[in-house]
Amino acid sequence: MADTIFDVVVLGGGPAGYTCGIRAAQYGLKVALVDANDRLGGTCLLWGCIPTKAMLFSAELWDHLKHADRYGIEGVSSPKLNWKGVLARKDDVISRHVKGLEFLMKKNKITTFKGFGKLTGPAKDGVHTVEVKLADGKPETIKAKKVVLATGSDARVLPGYKPDETVLTNYEILKIAEAPKSLIVIGSGAVGVEFASIFKSFGAEVTILEVLPRIVPVEDEDVSRELLRQFKKREIDVNLSVKDTKIEKTKTGVTVTWTDSNGKPQSKQAEKVLMAVGRAPRTEGIGLEKTSIKPERGFVMTNEWMETTEPGVYAIGDIVGGMPQLAHVGAMAGLVVAARMAGQYAKPINRARIPGCTYCEPQIGSVGLTEAQATEKGYTVKVGKFPFVGNSKATILDAHDGFVKVVSDAKYGEILGVHIIGPVATEIIAEAVTALQLEATVEEMMFTIHAHPTVAEALLDAFSSVEGKAINV
Repeated sequence: MADTIFDVVVLGGGPAGYTCGIRAAQYGLKVALVDANDRLGGTCLLWGCIPTKAMLFSAELWDHLKHADRYGIEGVSSPKLNWKGVLARKDDVISRHVKGLEFLMKKNKITTFKGFGKLTGPAKDGVHTVEVKLADGKPETIKAKKVVLATGSDARVLPGYKPDETVLTNYEILKIAEAPKSLIVIGSGAVGVEFASIFKSFGAEVTILEVLPRIVPVEDEDVSRELLRQFKKREIDVNLSVKDTKIEKTKTGVTVTWTDSNGKPQSKQAEKVLMAVGRAPRTEGIGLEKTSIKPERGFVMTNEWMETTEPGVYAIGDIVGGMPQLAHVGAMAGLVVAARMAGQYAKPINRARIPGCTYCEPQIGSVGLTEAQATEKGYTVKVGKFPFVGNSKATILDAHDGFVKVVSDAKYGEILGVHIIGPVATEIIAEAVTALQLEATVEEMMFTIHAHPTVAEALLDAFSSVEGKAINV
């Protein structure tokens, strides 16, 4: 490959990297993709989004089976959990999509390298050189006109601790031999509450420790309160504003100690503890020091077009400072970069149009400004809220809890944010994203026909509730 000059080389085979590579190839560019894993897909497919959602689906079925007689189904009053079967299905889902990515690489004529790639310095005569240490230890040199950094992230751990069979991150917890009977989750972001939800469904005693004063702290405060209420209803022990968390391994598992919100020491024993305290950018060793790129806390800073300070080098995905570490954000950034490199139409990512989805039970979907954020920005805020108890499809699904909340500008009726907690929230949030993207007003959405009976028509009532005109409440 030493004599081949690619149009672009992408470092990283996760959603950001492979999406960028495929779109660039669709534009007619000659693409190389380097990934250090033995399989394509990155954290999202191999250790994150996809496997956890496969397990959450198993947990959802399990919850329904426990009450099968309620739905007129008899003979399943004593279902038995096959943990190995849960893991096997999770692995099957992963394998199918890994094979799909391998097919897409061939279909789009993308040259792939299994190995660790790093920059060697600025471009010379308009050509960058990337050194790759292949999986078999052999060196490879790749030359390209553009470089896209998409190396992803790793799970953060509490200082002084290393993951093992008892102290877990999202990586280790997907491989445990048996479902734990008790689990302590440190952190209540998306990863924390999703695993808490999974293992509570499977019968574990679950405790959550959160340093901030509310659960899922990036969400609207009303959503945080509702999830706390429903987690308490599920008998998940949630502790907020905790300090000085320490983990001590024991013969039977762990003892976790902390100081509660009243300053009192607390402790609890469990079989496993999950550290769900965020993710660190994977930028060490990729040659940034040989370029003009100066990372901030490990993150690479870019402009709106994902360009770094080094000419011809872009950054996308979890390594980008100031962007949420979400697969769909990285993937869209990849599409933007591919279009820019090919000289095609593109729009930069609008931070206020990024949906957030959390797949615990109940689900959470949100986009745009929270009520507090809108107020802080100086808007005269007008809010509508519609409870799922008034939605017929939610009744059919036996999922009455939760609501849709719409935050709007009172002056012009512009929709500023939509926040959902309840059935299939992660699916129906798509309508709200489209509404914000097209700058729709509350009035326009009030006269948009929604099919009946659907969970999505709760959005119609929510938009109408801004004007006090919801029908079903």
